[in-house]
Amino acid sequence: MKRILTIQDISCLGKCSTTVALPLISAMGVETVILPTAVLSTHTMFKGFTVKDLTDQLVPITEHWKKENVHFDAIYTGYLGSAEEIDIVKGIFRDFGGEDTLIFVDPVMADNGKLYPAFDEAYAKLNASLCSMADIIVPNITEACFMTDSEYKESYDEDYIKDLLSKLSALGAKKSFITGVSLSEGKTGVYGYDRESGEYTVYQNERVDASYHGTGDIFSSVSVGGIVRGLSLYDAFKVAADYTADTIRETLTNPEKPWYGVDFEATLPRLVAGLSKYF
Repeated sequence: MKRILTIQDISCLGKCSTTVALPLISAMGVETVILPTAVLSTHTMFKGFTVKDLTDQLVPITEHWKKENVHFDAIYTGYLGSAEEIDIVKGIFRDFGGEDTLIFVDPVMADNGKLYPAFDEAYAKLNASLCSMADIIVPNITEACFMTDSEYKESYDEDYIKDLLSKLSALGAKKSFITGVSLSEGKTGVYGYDRESGEYTVYQNERVDASYHGTGDIFSSVSVGGIVRGLSLYDAFKVAADYTADTIRETLTNPEKPWYGVDFEATLPRLVAGLSKYF
């Protein structure tokens, strides 16, 4: 069985980060190992949340894994809360990476033209250096702009996305993908560039007019799970984008109108069933 290590926080309530990565990747038939960077009572959209930082545990845990000769088929990073955590994760890439270990980085730090409150531009540059060590990176447009010193635009064309991808590729990642790319009205998806082959990968599906916390984590988790299972990049991102949209639509039908996360539990059987046509 393939094995993925995911490095990100645990929000005990909130359906994001580890609490979506673990069930989704596991349901896709991949062993999921977690390395929690912090434990939060809820995600940060709630008021008054508590936080227990676990940075001091990251090295002891991974040192134990080295003694046990643990191998990972992929290492997948999400939200990292500090410069120190980024430096530690770079060491984990060096210690556990290799030709047969995929490094997949989702540089979670910004959206809608703004950095999250806890971060500054210096942090964005550190995330860029982390991305330089990756095989695949999946920033959104805002994150791509901060990492490449580019102007953020809400209205753009395909040339703008290609220019961003060129700048991202210059950071060093083998394959750079930008999420949340809308090339026509009512559409959204992912646009990527492979700097080794020079090929572009584009997938667009119907945009669901709603926004929920954690959908980026869902997209990344399903993407890396699909890639490790052997899907092509196009198929992995297609499955992930379609599943994310399906889950948003499902959540919109919930009469309780949940605001803090999507009802991925209701759509999980459809994800598993949909994978059957590939395997």
